[in-house]
Amino acid sequence: MPAKTAFITGGTGFLGGHVIAQLKAANWRVVALHRPQSDPAALKQIGAEPVSGQLDDSSSLLAAMPEMPDAVFHIAGNTSMWSRNNEQQSLDNVTGTRNLVDACLRKNAGRFIHTSSISAWGVQSRKIDESTPSNAAGDWINYNRTKYEAEQQVRAGIAQGLDAVILNPCGIIGAGDRHNWSQMISLIDQGKLPGVPPGSGNFCDVREVAKAHLSAFDKGQLGANYILAGIEASFLELARTIAFLLDRKAPRRTVPKSVLRLAGHIYPLISLITGKEPDLTPEKVALITNRVAADGSRAVRELGFNDQVPLEEMLTQCISWMRAEGLLNSP
Repeated sequence: MPAKTAFITGGTGFLGGHVIAQLKAANWRVVALHRPQSDPAALKQIGAEPVSGQLDDSSSLLAAMPEMPDAVFHIAGNTSMWSRNNEQQSLDNVTGTRNLVDACLRKNAGRFIHTSSISAWGVQSRKIDESTPSNAAGDWINYNRTKYEAEQQVRAGIAQGLDAVILNPCGIIGAGDRHNWSQMISLIDQGKLPGVPPGSGNFCDVREVAKAHLSAFDKGQLGANYILAGIEASFLELARTIAFLLDRKAPRRTVPKSVLRLAGHIYPLISLITGKEPDLTPEKVALITNRVAADGSRAVRELGFNDQVPLEEMLTQCISWMRAEGLLNSP
């Protein structure tokens, strides 16, 4: 029986690399999109077939996608939390998703697995499950709004006959992370963590999130959302666990919201000079000072998602990888 073919976006990223590895282990042929200016060597190294194209260029996307792929995994996304990047973020997350949905319909693709985010529900005061009405449509945080709008593009595709499933991960931790929670690990390792925000969230193991993508192909219900939640923890608990694993001084308390809000307005002013995305923005402050709790029981029940990987275990995986990559000072 010939191998199934998967077309994947975001394959050079943290989660995408794990999904490709698991697809290859399951004997899939993997065709992976990369930007024309990026180096495809990393994709080749993990057994994928690189193809050049851009999500905001519908013709290049159509040319890159093979005919009748069994699955399309749309993992790429722009996660910027700086308003200066809003226009490009909307192009990447919303227009890019629309273009990919159109390409799937034209190329008679099989199942479309869309990697969204818990942020597609916006900031909520209650625990989020799949039945919770989203308030992100009018959200002032562009990331939240574009993740919601991207899901609407997928639903428009479903109305035209697309077979699609939507996954909504919470905070993903594990090996291969260069831009997410690894930043907190680096700061604690260097003794430079300016403070711990008072918020909390759910944290899930990247290996289990990748498994859920393959499971969604086999078991997901057409048009369904699946929240991938994991362990709930405060950011203070997260920081203290990291400090323990690194044998560094653990933070004792959180920074008041008012201090973070002030910093969130000052840092972007500095970026007007440097041109670099600030470490803190009003958008980032809003997200890290709230409790975002999620119920992932549907994914556990229907996809077999493992949401009980201990925080210490997934952080150990990330720290071990960072050490091997020379990204930490601690031995």
